[in-house]
Amino acid sequence: MTVFLVRHGEVENPDRVVYADLPGFGLSDRGRSEAAAAASFLEPMGVTAIYASPLERAQETASFISEACGVPVGSREDLTEWLVARRWKGVTWEDLPTAFPGELEAYLDHPTDLPFAQESIPQLGARVAGAVADLAAAHPGERIVIVSHQDPIQAGRLTLRDLPLEELHLNRPGHCDVLTLEPGEPWQEVGHWVPIIDGPAPPEWPPVSGGG
Repeated sequence: MTVFLVRHGEVENPDRVVYADLPGFGLSDRGRSEAAAAASFLEPMGVTAIYASPLERAQETASFISEACGVPVGSREDLTEWLVARRWKGVTWEDLPTAFPGELEAYLDHPTDLPFAQESIPQLGARVAGAVADLAAAHPGERIVIVSHQDPIQAGRLTLRDLPLEELHLNRPGHCDVLTLEPGEPWQEVGHWVPIIDGPAPPEWPPVSGGG
């Protein structure tokens, strides 16, 4: 049984707003190219099921994979964005330290200890790891794709692999990276594919020290 965890493609967001669950934030031209590349990578893998966060950027990314693999997309609310983003939505990353003093700094410095968070990083990891485990159990012996968001994928990945959540900002998945995991105690990560797109990728926000 194999699970391909896919982060959505780059979003059209020239003002660098925290978009969380705001409508109208679909993929950029680069994001669509990333999604098409991920779809091409996954096409020969024998994918039998695709599940995605209900948010537009994840659904749009999943649609590229669906078309390539000939498999419909199922929507899962438990794959959605980290809920703390709803607290910050509509604010630019640059303005976040002023709008919510100390919160971005806390997230960057000690993400597992955020008293202001509606959903803690351990809760996020448990939510996504639970969703992945449930879907794996529903598709024994199959190869499935799960499309979600950076922090949910990273927290779920660390939880499944029984790694410290303090490593949230280390080796984070980039846009349309494909992480290949296999069930076990703990789960094993057996692959990390990165799309190659013409031109340098613009910096992500927030800039995370040690991120990848």
